[in-house]
Amino acid sequence: MLPKFSYVRPSSIDQAVEALATDTARIHSGGTDLIGCLRDGTFPASVVVSLGGVDGLRGITPTADGGLRIGAMTTIAEIAAHALIQEKYTALAEAAAVVASPQLRNQGTIAGNLCQKPRCWYYRGDFDCLRKGGEMCYAYEGENQGHCIFGGNTCYIVHPSDTAPALVALGAIVRIAGNGSSRSLPVEKLHVPPSDDPQRELYLEPGEIITEIVLPPPTAGLKSSYRKVRSRATWDFALAGVALALVIDGDAVNNAQVVLSGAAPVPWRATKAEKSLKGSKLDQETIKKAAKAAMNGAEPLSQNGYKIPLFEGLIKEQLEALA
Repeated sequence: MLPKFSYVRPSSIDQAVEALATDTARIHSGGTDLIGCLRDGTFPASVVVSLGGVDGLRGITPTADGGLRIGAMTTIAEIAAHALIQEKYTALAEAAAVVASPQLRNQGTIAGNLCQKPRCWYYRGDFDCLRKGGEMCYAYEGENQGHCIFGGNTCYIVHPSDTAPALVALGAIVRIAGNGSSRSLPVEKLHVPPSDDPQRELYLEPGEIITEIVLPPPTAGLKSSYRKVRSRATWDFALAGVALALVIDGDAVNNAQVVLSGAAPVPWRATKAEKSLKGSKLDQETIKKAAKAAMNGAEPLSQNGYKIPLFEGLIKEQLEALA
């Protein structure tokens, strides 16, 4: 059952920021995650602030420098179907195309996908876990088949977004509006690791709103992709996923971004794999070394060690596809 709350539908960013002034105010964009969290009692809400009436938060437009602006309220389905994104930013189109189900892609928004709450069954269930203000992470010694192998520290969630790893790999930034101010932040710096704060997911201050996502102009020779492995080939979250963005000049990889989903509490840069790829020819030996390097430092829990060979195989196949 949904709790009682006030519903506000502002017509401007300033009005939305003002309405979000209380600690338990929540943003409603697509609502595909929010409504479930409220119904299940995952977190409280005294005020729900809809962004549906705010002009200028939806749409995909080229920027003056050859990049792309995506409004925060643009749906996942619109992004997956956009011809320019499919051509120039393939990883993002592929990531958007495998988010949830067709119905949810038609309703869910790009900013909402970046800001969604963890899918951990302890966090979503009737457990007073560390992320909800309790004293422990139950996944550490509990059912942890789907949990992280990197960056757990005190909380072992995995970040649920498919579009976030693709946006990190492509060097995207978010524009953020607050109380009389605005700022920009790389998507790579948007999410909070548990080592910084196990009860917070985003580096957004109270009242701040993501207004748009900006992609830089694609570099000549850029090839990108996204693929995830899930329990079912339907609506499901990643057990393992990888976003790749490689800049290839002739036979050599000039630059490489390898970002994992289903691996860590935040979109996880596999920096050792990136280092092994840079300056190398994308042949079988390089691909094998990069896949192994991506798992260097992994710390699986009692029931998710299968993720290491799963990631290695996935990364190998995706690099071979780009080669």
